[in-house]
Amino acid sequence: MTDLRPTARALRTLDLLQHRPGVTAQEIADELDVTERAARRYVSLLREAGIPVEAARGRYGGYRLGRGVRLPPVVFTASEALGLVMAVLDGHHAAADPQDPVGAALGKVIRAMPEGVGRQAATVRRFAAAAPDRRADRPDPDITSALVEAVGDQRRVAVDYRSASGASWRGEVDPWAVVVRHGRWYLLCHAHRTDAVRAYRVDRIAAVEPRQDRFRAPDDLNPVALLEEHLGRGWPYATRVVFDAPADVVARYVRPPMGRLDPLDDGARCALVGTTANPVMYAGEWLAAIPLPFRVEGGPELRGAVGELAARLTAAVGRATVPGR
Repeated sequence: MTDLRPTARALRTLDLLQHRPGVTAQEIADELDVTERAARRYVSLLREAGIPVEAARGRYGGYRLGRGVRLPPVVFTASEALGLVMAVLDGHHAAADPQDPVGAALGKVIRAMPEGVGRQAATVRRFAAAAPDRRADRPDPDITSALVEAVGDQRRVAVDYRSASGASWRGEVDPWAVVVRHGRWYLLCHAHRTDAVRAYRVDRIAAVEPRQDRFRAPDDLNPVALLEEHLGRGWPYATRVVFDAPADVVARYVRPPMGRLDPLDDGARCALVGTTANPVMYAGEWLAAIPLPFRVEGGPELRGAVGELAARLTAAVGRATVPGR
């Protein structure tokens, strides 16, 4: 597991100082799994940020926050508190479990709320049951934190990646953005190994190592739109679907990952051209939901998937019985 970044470790050090006045550098080091020298560095970071941290020498010495230090309270309205709990449960269904890391963090937030507001939030958390999203793949928080920090600093990183096929590689990327799409986290970046824009699943990144090189993300970058466009390209199976309708009509039902729409016959018809990694899903979930006449012209894998789907549905109708017969 990738280590926490310095800022996160400094915040963890602050938490230790709040709850364990007199904590020693060695105890901080043990808690953070770092050296004693590194622990002293995180104390220095807090001091540089204007937080008075006092040190006492001797047998019973240690660190403690200076007198008068007060962190500003976070005040929620009832709607904000309930919205927060609902959003966490919606995005992380194990958050109802106090043993889960996110669940433990949510519990701390609820306990810090005013009694009336906190009681409502705790009730929602206790009695709301959430079914896990099987399509969601949650990345390692430390990996995600390192990537987000690199995006903010516009600093190149080296990543260890494992593809869906199981192939592993290591390469340097310029991280442009981290995008969450339908329960999955993606790193949108410029990959130097291919000299091209790539979208990597964050849950498949095993390690992140910052580099000294800096980069500048495109000024007109729209991370969500670029990710959607990218997800429709570069997959192993080509697709071409012709619709007997203009492109502006078909576009209401087509998402960017399905491909691009090219006008045909002076705009009377159009062709949806793209690629996919899953022809069966493309046919059964995407094409089947479009209420317009179409014809699959390519590739062979998609044609086969549509044919199998059509045969299955035709057989289902053929087995139907008429009441009274």
